[in-house]
Amino acid sequence: MEAAPFDLDRLEVTGQPVPLSLEVSTVTMLGTAHFSLARDGSLAYVPAGGPTEKTLVWVDRNGWTRPLTEARRAYDTPRLSPDGKRLAVTIGDERAHIWVYDLERDALTRLSGPDGNVPIWTPDGERVTFKSGVETPEIVWQKADGGSTPEKLTSLTNYNSDPNSWSPDGKWLAFTDSDPKSGADIWLLSLEGERKARPFLQTPASEAGGVFSLDGRWIAYDSNESGRREVYLQPFPGPGAKWQVSTEGGRQSVWARNGREIFYRSGDKMMAVEVQTEPSFRLSKPKMLFEGRYEGADGWFGYANYDVTADGQRFLMIRSEEEPAPTRIRVVLNWAEELKAKVPSRGR
Repeated sequence: MEAAPFDLDRLEVTGQPVPLSLEVSTVTMLGTAHFSLARDGSLAYVPAGGPTEKTLVWVDRNGWTRPLTEARRAYDTPRLSPDGKRLAVTIGDERAHIWVYDLERDALTRLSGPDGNVPIWTPDGERVTFKSGVETPEIVWQKADGGSTPEKLTSLTNYNSDPNSWSPDGKWLAFTDSDPKSGADIWLLSLEGERKARPFLQTPASEAGGVFSLDGRWIAYDSNESGRREVYLQPFPGPGAKWQVSTEGGRQSVWARNGREIFYRSGDKMMAVEVQTEPSFRLSKPKMLFEGRYEGADGWFGYANYDVTADGQRFLMIRSEEEPAPTRIRVVLNWAEELKAKVPSRGR
């Protein structure tokens, strides 16, 4: 943690940063730090811990696991390519980047510049779509072989937004964006014509994580309209009846590639619901497949932090190799006086 003198009259930094004897917990991919300064000069902060090592693991429907790779890194948002031969994944070491992992060759290649996050594949497997930037985030796409520069598709309101799913025909992109009045909403971007985005679900509740079904006729998403997050289905392009998929809390939904199941997470549980569309629409009772401590079950974002193979038999999950340490908050009284001695300010 560092501090620099600042002139309030001219609104500019007036000297070199000075290191402070504080190790503050940060979220690298968000560019945030966990501290707060009170009006009386007291400081409250969460002390930094060591780096968390994570592994990518295959988990079958009974909960048996085996590692995808022995490499341990800060993995996030793994996405299998449509042909199942490659993996797009966020790795957030010092700065978050998008990487493409060739499963057959065991080769990892960096695709994006810094602050790339939440990758999803286009239906043809030619491009990877992802969120780029922190202060002015936008959704971009780039050829998966790295043979092009990122091309902007649309802007995002803030970092608590992300791309979620392409329609099977590649004409629509579903993404989550935030609004000060309505909270998180599900938006659609058309690739035809002017590439103009429009809201698909924008209500007083928060909706996130919209994913298209294999036939493009449904969008699964999660919403807190009932007071807790549950998974719902709504017809695309609509209108039509809304169906609740989960019954005891749910988020991070993923469709099976055959379109006959929806997977979602409920706490540490991986759940599955069978979907029947013909001759009439019907959802089965949710069934738990396995339970385990894997990354992302309680995240605020709408994206799923796992993926499923085309046959629906294996799940690609992220496992932390360290037990989470209890969160501690440290309070330093009169910290502002110490700061003034180290970093004299100018102006008012």
